[in-house]
Amino acid sequence: MTRRGLLLILSSPSGAGKSTLSRMLMAWDPTMRFSISATTRKPRPGEVDGREYYFRARDDFQAMVQAGEMLEHAEVFGNFYGSPRAPVEAAMQAGTDIVFDIDWQGGQQVKQAMRGDVVSIFILPPSIAELDRRLRSRGQDSDEVIAGRMAKSRDEISHWAEYDYVLVNDDLDATFDRLKTILTAERLRRDRQPLLSAFVRSLNEEFEAR
Repeated sequence: MTRRGLLLILSSPSGAGKSTLSRMLMAWDPTMRFSISATTRKPRPGEVDGREYYFRARDDFQAMVQAGEMLEHAEVFGNFYGSPRAPVEAAMQAGTDIVFDIDWQGGQQVKQAMRGDVVSIFILPPSIAELDRRLRSRGQDSDEVIAGRMAKSRDEISHWAEYDYVLVNDDLDATFDRLKTILTAERLRRDRQPLLSAFVRSLNEEFEAR
């Protein structure tokens, strides 16, 4: 039975494992797609419009927001970022699940825009000490940057109760198994099976024909 695609929102503080789990999920099911954001920042070398981002002029972006063509948007360091509605809805109509790697604020906007099509999951670290260790083990950021990320993490974690599911990433493989279980169950929800009513009617017609 064909079904309408769903929107999977994954959020977590930096270092909790969200990006790694997203990549594992896409490798497990290559039919899934990441949501491609629109932005007003300039393309970097090698970036292609429609692949990394939809690059838009500031006026065009704001016009899309005013017309209700963005599922969510925010301004970050002087540039706008957002999720265009049209490509997401087209993918959903085709039965494709879309993964959103966004924070709690963006997640709330998408939930309000799409209601029953959204499944939101928050990833927690096993401890603050482990979160700090993971950030430092990357070897990419200064102590000052890491301190800023840790401060932001506290605010992000405070919104855990706004999500449908919460997973503690104390073991990556076990967390991934739980993530797959959630997705599999959500795909099988009755309200995501558009042909189910017709199938049940056909069963009743078979009863009547006996």
